Amino acid sequence: MHFHNILINWYLKNKRDLPWRKTKDPYHIWLSEIMLQQTRVAQGLPYFLKFTEAFPTVFDLANASESYVLKLWQGLGYYSRARNLHFTAKYISEELKGEFPKNYKELLKLKGVGDYTASAIASIAYDEAAAVVDGNVYRVLSRYFGVKTAINSTVGIKEFKILAQTLIDTKQPGTYNQAIMDFGATLCKPKNPLCGECPFSDSCVSLAENLIDQLPVKEKKLKVKKRFFNYLVVVTSNNKTVFEERKGKGIWQGLYQFPLVESDVAIDGNALITTEKFKELFPKSTTLSLFNSKDIVHKLSHQHLYTKFWVVKTSGINKETTSWEQVKKQPVPVLIDKFLEAYTNQNK
Repeated sequence: MHFHNILINWYLKNKRDLPWRKTKDPYHIWLSEIMLQQTRVAQGLPYFLKFTEAFPTVFDLANASESYVLKLWQGLGYYSRARNLHFTAKYISEELKGEFPKNYKELLKLKGVGDYTASAIASIAYDEAAAVVDGNVYRVLSRYFGVKTAINSTVGIKEFKILAQTLIDTKQPGTYNQAIMDFGATLCKPKNPLCGECPFSDSCVSLAENLIDQLPVKEKKLKVKKRFFNYLVVVTSNNKTVFEERKGKGIWQGLYQFPLVESDVAIDGNALITTEKFKELFPKSTTLSLFNSKDIVHKLSHQHLYTKFWVVKTSGINKETTSWEQVKKQPVPVLIDKFLEAYTNQNK
């Protein structure tokens, strides 16, 4: 029996009941695929339901403000996905009159849509035989065929894409793609795969050669960068604060935060008040206190943020202030959201 037949038979008996699998609407499929990039289904599902309720059509998403889109996205991480989602919704709504491109090559031209997402939409919505290759697929194929080429190398990316394309069921490509993704997510898992339940156990190279824990192969990761954040939580004499949009192309663009002093190393309050930003913000006397006794370590893919929240009580500040009620309405990183919850609870 062919690889794809065994896989699809397994899938039809074991597939997860997910809302985006009950439609061929490219809008819903696109939404789900963007949300599930580097995100587990359990985490992404509530966001999918929230977005489809708030934005039933691509026109609704296009007409929303970016700030509102980011607020609904809050907690899902990798916020560039949300900004690209909004940009593409506006492009499809305005330039394509609400019609999604109908093939892999055209889908690939959309902002935020790469090879994997274009393949998923093309196969599921339009029955195009475009094989998906994501972390789950890399794992299944490398283990089953015993491929030792690094999956994050230029050679490996090309090799696995070619292999995946040779295996796809051309008669039901969408079902096949969803089958191999589900198989990797629920059975051929990164750790403790369920080899005893696997329909490929009698022909899997890595199982036969005891290579399960060694595949797939990845080239050495980039060195993790350490950054030191000092947030200035302003409390004015009339109980207002300062909350500003994060600019630039770095992390959390478009989200809101307290004024930030970033330092090369961890600093104390004495060092903080000598920084140019602190002196510029607070021309009058202040009372400074550290909210968290230990640095909060927030881990991102290639950087770790060592964070202190400094409560600064002042009677004068060179910055526009805002109410705490307004702060609650703005989209923020999880790091800020958790602080706000703790700070609110402490000051009830």
